[in-house]
Amino acid sequence: MRDTQFTVQVDWADPALIQRVAKRHRRDGVLKAIGLSALIAAGLMLALLVASLVSSGYHAFTQTHLTLDFEIAADKVSSDTPDKGNYRTIVRDALQAHFPEVTRRADQRDVNKILSNGAQYILRDHVTDSPELIGTTVSLAVPVSDPYDQLAKGLIDPKTPETERRLDDREIAWFQKLEQAGAVSRPLNTGLIVNADSRFPELAGLSGALWGSFYALLVCFLISFPVGIAAGVYLEEFAPKNHYTDFIEVNINNLAAVPSVVFGLLALAVFLGWFGLPRSAPLVGGMTLALMTLPTIIIATRAAVKAVPPSIREAALGIGASRQQVMMHHVLPLAMPGILTGTIIGLAQALGETAPLLLIGMNAFITQAPDSVLDSSTALPTQIFIWADSPERGFVARTSAAICVLLGFLVMMNGVAVYLRKRFERRW
Repeated sequence: MRDTQFTVQVDWADPALIQRVAKRHRRDGVLKAIGLSALIAAGLMLALLVASLVSSGYHAFTQTHLTLDFEIAADKVSSDTPDKGNYRTIVRDALQAHFPEVTRRADQRDVNKILSNGAQYILRDHVTDSPELIGTTVSLAVPVSDPYDQLAKGLIDPKTPETERRLDDREIAWFQKLEQAGAVSRPLNTGLIVNADSRFPELAGLSGALWGSFYALLVCFLISFPVGIAAGVYLEEFAPKNHYTDFIEVNINNLAAVPSVVFGLLALAVFLGWFGLPRSAPLVGGMTLALMTLPTIIIATRAAVKAVPPSIREAALGIGASRQQVMMHHVLPLAMPGILTGTIIGLAQALGETAPLLLIGMNAFITQAPDSVLDSSTALPTQIFIWADSPERGFVARTSAAICVLLGFLVMMNGVAVYLRKRFERRW
């Protein structure tokens, strides 16, 4: 058969053709401009969010302290029971030493409000750890109460009318006297991380929430990771293609889009109602988050397994490997980077979930970090919810700071996902 060739003559100088090409270029430019505008808008919104959180939360990363000389007299603290001493009186006397001119009892009570209520317990723990301090004078920095912390950070303006601020002129003058004496400092607020929750903003920290989130994510990972991989591998490689597996696949895809509050209601009815598991425990929180994460891991596993070239399977089968050996020794190792990426992204999503944890009671007021998955605790998102609902001004900055900490963990987890994918990814 003879090949027939057609030659098309194009007149590139044709005005109509030039106009059509120019119109097509303009449309391409408009599409690019829309995409670039959307990208810039998203970047600006993200920058605005981060800037607002940092501007309102950076105050919480420092804490105002007052350095005082505490006389640990033997008649107030016994060497046999140093944890049961009269530390309230010791703290009061150390502070009153700076204000000998204040003699009225009501004014002395107001002076005592400069220090945080936890100052006596900080001093008690310090002396309990070092009993040899009894009978000596100890210089120690202790936190001030929230109103004076706000004053030191400039959040209370002394120029504001006295009736519109939390501290009157007399109280501000007392604090300024301490500043002039060099007793006031603003070190890094390590208590934000190492302290548990407290009703006093200057003492509240994220330790309990961090440990609660860690235990909950640990339980979530131990359940969802093996179960999700096994389910995804079976559906993709071994399950027969029929109406039953199609029904299961559709429901798995739908479960990935179910609102998280539904999983919370399910956990409330099943884990707490039927099984009688402890309320507010990370075990229940982790199991609830595992239910949410499973669809994501199953979908990621199936996509990663499907992305492995068929030639890998055919070569392994050609040399006599069984289907199980093909999967375990060849396909699964090659699909693991994608599986790990999907798993970490699912865990990162679970870390920020609030609604299901609220429904199982992980928003209780817990003053110490949990020691196991069965102890009552909070989590980072629920701790943020608790602080956001508190009326004290000090919790406003701590709420934003806790959100920054949560975002930091999310960024780290997503960074780990990107690293693992780049580290173990293979190209064919």
